Amino acid sequence: MRHLTDTHAHTVASTHAYSTVEEYFQAAADKGLQLFSITDHGPEMPDSPHPWHFGNMRVLPRIRYGVAMLKGIEANILPAEHRPLDVNATLMSFMDFGIASFHEPVFPPSDRKTHTQAMIAAMETGLIQILGHPGNPNYPINIEEVVRAARDNNVLIEINNSSFVSSRLGSEPYCIEILETVQALDWKVALSSDSHVHYTVGDVDVALGKIESIGFPDDNIVTLNARRLIEFLSEHGKPVARELSDWLDELEVPDILEL
Repeated sequence: MRHLTDTHAHTVASTHAYSTVEEYFQAAADKGLQLFSITDHGPEMPDSPHPWHFGNMRVLPRIRYGVAMLKGIEANILPAEHRPLDVNATLMSFMDFGIASFHEPVFPPSDRKTHTQAMIAAMETGLIQILGHPGNPNYPINIEEVVRAARDNNVLIEINNSSFVSSRLGSEPYCIEILETVQALDWKVALSSDSHVHYTVGDVDVALGKIESIGFPDDNIVTLNARRLIEFLSEHGKPVARELSDWLDELEVPDILEL
């Protein structure tokens, strides 16, 4: 199975990451990806870019070397005494999509009920399309409640390759349980690298192996190819579907069908 997109990557705009947009374009083209995404951290993360950074992403090219780029953000889920996310409708109007994630500097780990309620509240805003690395063992959740809420709000569950390899150690058993619950409830996932350097863009082999090991259906992997992902974003009214329509029509059919 070939996985041809990446929905989660950070540039030097998040200062604990190390690559530029151009480096990502070049690496994605070298690896034969159809599409990748830039999703730098939302405003409440200590090293996040200024909000103007996200609005000004319009100056970036959509396509280079035959590869398309989506303009996104990894928003922070906030504690209950605040609003659900550190982004608003105005900021998100500039974005092709948003990821919502827990991060320790923003949301001190609490208890299962608190984490579950916060995740669901974030999805219910309608501002995000992907739930980021929900298998983080520092944030235990009621997995079935979260997956049902994701399905109800048309939000993808991210299966984050980095969670199996280098980040959020101890995530694997929770990620597998999440996958099994998504499968049981007939919902959908997004696979991503969570790259912080361009060398790893598109690297989802470990996550893909876990998916294949449980017999997860290919049809429920929305990020498998660019067309499938763009069609999903069109369900959220994102104009990127129109902006990339000509490019999508030019993609080679074997790339889309080679599963």
